[in-house]
Amino acid sequence: MTDATAAQTIPGPLDAQLEALLFVADEAVPVARLAQVTGQDLTQVEAALLMLEERLQQRGLRLQRLRDRVRLVTAPEFGPLVARFLNLEATARLSRAALETLAIIAYRQPITRPQIEALRGVNSDGVVRSLLEKGLIEEVGRADTPGRPILYAVTEAFLQHFGLPSLEALPPLTSWDDPAQAADQSPAADAAAVGFADE
Repeated sequence: MTDATAAQTIPGPLDAQLEALLFVADEAVPVARLAQVTGQDLTQVEAALLMLEERLQQRGLRLQRLRDRVRLVTAPEFGPLVARFLNLEATARLSRAALETLAIIAYRQPITRPQIEALRGVNSDGVVRSLLEKGLIEEVGRADTPGRPILYAVTEAFLQHFGLPSLEALPPLTSWDDPAQAADQSPAADAAAVGFADE
């Protein structure tokens, strides 16, 4: 029996089927795989994911998206409750340099280390290595420039860590045209606006 044949015999609306699949998945699932398993086309699956996302707004779970993958996660407002239930210790705080670098990567991805350093004005080797070790960023390819530097982007762990459903949930960057405003606003300051400073 093929995936498509099996999906035709499954009762219930598509959004409920997707919820069941995402509930048992131990990692984010490509939307194309959900379409394949349910026997539906990508447009139908995307529409059902939007319905599921809307329905979950009144629940303790949320849909989280990164690139072409989706997963079910705990609603960020229940993070402290879940941490208490699981007896999780507080994680180590990220340094200001790490927060600034993470914000740059989140807003400019994919981005190379030299591009990060050009924006920060300092060497970022150690910070990038630390963020890689923490699983908050990942290598996503190489740039088509001399030396073919590594391109970095944020990970699903980044979204989970900061309680974001997707990269689109990042607040818009403010304009730095006003020098007084530029002194008060940096990528780290913008990062703090989405809760980075609390970590």
